[in-house]
Formats: sequence, C-alpha cells, structure tokens
Amino acid sequence: MRKPRKSLMTLLALFTAFSITACTTDKETNSSTTSPEATKAAETAAAHSAAPVANANDPGWKSDTKPITFDWYLNFSWFPNKWGVDATSQYITKKTGVNINFIVPAGNENEKLNTMIASGKLPDFITLGWYEDAVKKMIEGNMVLPLNELAKQYDPYFIKVADPAKTSWYTQKDGNFYGYPNASSSSEDYKKYGQNFVSNQTFLVRKDMYEAIGKPDMRTQEGFLNALKAAKEKFPDVNGQPLIPLGLHEFGDLGNSSLLDAGQNGSMLQNFLAIPYEKDNKLYDRSTDPEFVSWLKTFRKANEMGLLAKDIFIDKRPQMEEKIAQGRYFAMLYQRSDLANQNISLYQKDPNKVYIAVDGPANAAKSPPTLAGPGISGWTVTLISKDVKDKARAIKFLSYLISEEGNKDLYLGEKGVSYDTINGKDQFKPEVLDLMNKDRAAFDKKYGSSYTFWMLMDTNMNLQWAPPSVEPIKQPEEWTKGKSKSFSQYDNIVPTGTSEEGIANTKIAQAWGKTLPKLLLAKTDAEFDQLFDKYQKDRQAAGLDKVKAYQQKEFESNTKKIAASAK
Repeated sequence: MRKPRKSLMTLLALFTAFSITACTTDKETNSSTTSPEATKAAETAAAHSAAPVANANDPGWKSDTKPITFDWYLNFSWFPNKWGVDATSQYITKKTGVNINFIVPAGNENEKLNTMIASGKLPDFITLGWYEDAVKKMIEGNMVLPLNELAKQYDPYFIKVADPAKTSWYTQKDGNFYGYPNASSSSEDYKKYGQNFVSNQTFLVRKDMYEAIGKPDMRTQEGFLNALKAAKEKFPDVNGQPLIPLGLHEFGDLGNSSLLDAGQNGSMLQNFLAIPYEKDNKLYDRSTDPEFVSWLKTFRKANEMGLLAKDIFIDKRPQMEEKIAQGRYFAMLYQRSDLANQNISLYQKDPNKVYIAVDGPANAAKSPPTLAGPGISGWTVTLISKDVKDKARAIKFLSYLISEEGNKDLYLGEKGVSYDTINGKDQFKPEVLDLMNKDRAAFDKKYGSSYTFWMLMDTNMNLQWAPPSVEPIKQPEEWTKGKSKSFSQYDNIVPTGTSEEGIANTKIAQAWGKTLPKLLLAKTDAEFDQLFDKYQKDRQAAGLDKVKAYQQKEFESNTKKIAASAK
C-alpha cells in the first residue's frame, strides 16, 4: 500500500518522494520514448565506448552501451511519468544506452496483467507488488527468468551489488530467485537505520477544522463519532461542495486497505488498534478480534448517522485526489504519501488548511498503534521476462539500477543539472530542491530525480543524499516515528495460485470484498452480526483451515529465515 529522504532522515519518508509521484493518474496506457537528443547522445556514447568483458568487480553495463529499448510493465495505473522527458532519465540513457518504454494499465491492473499472462508473452521487465498473486503465477508458469542464473551467465557483478538478505528472502524452493525488491529493509538495516524508520500509515485531519472543533480525542469510538458529527455540523460544505467527514482508501474486489483488504495480511485499522499478529507463536485471526469488529460497527454507526458519504464507496484514486486537493475530507485513515502532492498544494494556499496526523482509532486500553514500517519484502518486485529481447543487457541494467551508482543517479540525477557538491556534500541544487518541495509533478517532468523512477530504489542507501523533510510532509512523517514496526515475518504468507489453499484463499478474499461494504451499510448492529456470521461460515466452507495451516507453516519458515539472515 508500495508504500526515503533525509541525510539523517528516515527510510519510509522516501515513500513521500515516490508516492508523491504517484499522485497523478494517467487513464491511458503510458508508452514512452526518449527524446531525439537523448537517443543521439546514447548512440554517440556507444560509438566511443570500450567493451571490456563483464566481471564480478566491474559494472557489467559498461561492457555494452549501444542503444537498446526495453519494454517495462508497471502494474500501477496511477503512474504518470514517461522515460526520456526529464533530465535524469535522459542522462541514464546517455550513460548506459538503455531507453525504457513504460507500459501502464489504463484501468484495472489485475485484468491487464492476467490478460498478458494468459497470452503467454510478457514485456522485458515487470514491476508489481510483491504480494500480488501474479508473481507466483509467472514463476510457476516459467514466464520469468531466475536472476541468479542470469547473473552467473552474463553479469556476476549483480551478486556483488545485490543484498544477500533480500536475495535469500526471495529465493524459491527451486533454489532460484526471480524478483528483486525496492524499499526493502532487512534485520541488519533495522540495526543501522531503525531509529529513523517511519510508517506510511496515518490518521489525518484537516488542521483548521480539527482545531475549530476543539482538537477532540478521536481514539475512542464515542470521541471518533462525535468529532465527525461536529465537523459536519460546523463545516457542512467546502467551497460549495458537501464535506466528506471521513475518507478511506478505495474499495476493491478484496476489501479496503484502510479497514481490511483480504489480499494483504493486515490493515491500517488493525494496526492502529495494536491487534497482535500472533499469540504464543501461533498466528492470530486478527479479522475476528473483538476490538476490530467493534470498530467496524462504529463505522457502521457513522453511516447510520449520515457521516459516511456515498463517495467513499465508489471513488477511485483520481476522484479522491481531486477531492483531497479541494480539502473536502475532514478526517482520513490513509497513507500519508498518497496525498502528499495535494497536501503541498493546500499548504501553499493556506498552511492552516493542510492535513496533519493525529492520534486515531485505538483499542480500549488506548495502546499506542503498531504501524507497518519498512520490511524485508519491500513494496514492489521487479522481474525479467523469459521473452526479454536481450538477457545480458537486461541483467546488467538491473545490476546498475540496484547498485549505489544507479541509486545515486536515480535519486540525485546528473551532477551540475539537478545536484552539485555543496559544502562538501552531494545534494540537490537549491532551486531544484525548492521545486521538489513546491511542485512535485513539475519537478518529475523537469528533473526526474528523487526516485521519480522508484522501481529499484533503495530507501536506506538514499539517506546519505536525502535532504531533511519540510512541511507539510514533515509533520505526518514525524508523527509515525517510534510507532513503526517490522512485520516481515508475516509477509508472503497469504496462499496464492492454483493450489487448494490458494483457491480457498481467493474465494475467502473475494467474499470479504463483497461483505465489507454491506457491513458498513447495514441498518442495525443485528444486521451487521448476521452478515458477519455468514461471512465466517462462508470462509470456513471455502477452506479456511487449509489456509490457516499454510500460513502458519510459512510464518514459521519466515521466522527461521529472518533469524538466519540476522546472524
């Protein structure tokens, strides 16, 4: 929910940087080509380049810088940027010879990806969430290549720059690993950088409205409902449009990540309620926890009181971004980075009308939230298709992207253009940093640095170059410090694919996706109970016991993996 900045800042702050990029939507498939100038420069560079044999100590990409274009599929319909428009991607193409044609779904990501998988042919590179069912489908269908084998054959330098904790984590039962993550943090990373780690999960309110109603305590169910009611009464409309008292992430086929998305192992609400993942080394069924169910009933009550606008059940991200930019939500259980761009715009118009993080829903004991911090799985994984047009160039380019050199290029861009050595430190030029903080979309198009292209970003590596956060990014980010936890041991335990437990889990997840809106729209608690009980029976009938046994086994395996990598 994917999902790094500061020299001494924190890791997931980067999610600000990359998700800000995510804040604009593109309804059409993005297909990009480099500018004529960049292509010509790449050809010139290739003509004058030497071609040493790749070896374990020398970056493999240097052995071949002839122009080549790779097709790269991103399973994120909101990604708006094109390679070759900005200075950073032009610089990387000039340097490596590699141009990228991004392919982005125009609508439903799963439909697009499943169609490609069914066709049996994939683009050269594929980037998607590590949690997606399609990852397993592509690996089991022999549609993607083992990165370790590609490295061994074409670019041993990959093994030198790859993080062994990450490659070990993604190694399959056949001994190969097929994907490499971005924004990933191992146990070792937690030792080095943990004190700076933050979470993307926040409960946000519009500052002026929250202060106008007396900064109420929204941790209790009664306080939560009273605050929503008071905001609606005091601010019935915003610039002629009805106030939306509460905003959530968009509803999908498997639920809602603010409340519970059954396709993911956990939810923001459950983390705010500090519901444990395990008890006595056994996975705990968080979805039936009494505190969680009680808060779901509070959301139902909010709807009964007219505090859940119809918009939240039907709006997709583009519509939500438009309404955030208008300041129409009072409160939001939402990832802070997903509204960062709009929040910057609001801040520039009036610093009092921005969204700030405050204490949100809590359990009866008012325990501090346990928010998801960076984990070993990261946010996305990038794979290389068996149909890739040039295996050697593909793995060499991947090696470059995950290396410190590649990450520095992607973060700072070209020296003299977007950054310089100032006071002995490589950092953004003042005018570049100013644009980044004021207009991220314009920054992306002009400079394309600060991980505009985040597919292989290392959110720990970038701490050495990242500037300190500024408002309005800083406050929500800082609020999560000390509340962020690693939940790596619970990653990748959701069964997928065509196995018995995979099929069972899909049925259960889809049943939850249909049930959740009905629970919130139920007219009474009694109706809620009937719907919830039916869902429990349906998931039991679908094969819940098989799913639980699978998850317990994977959880225990993960625990051993993490312990081994920490030695």
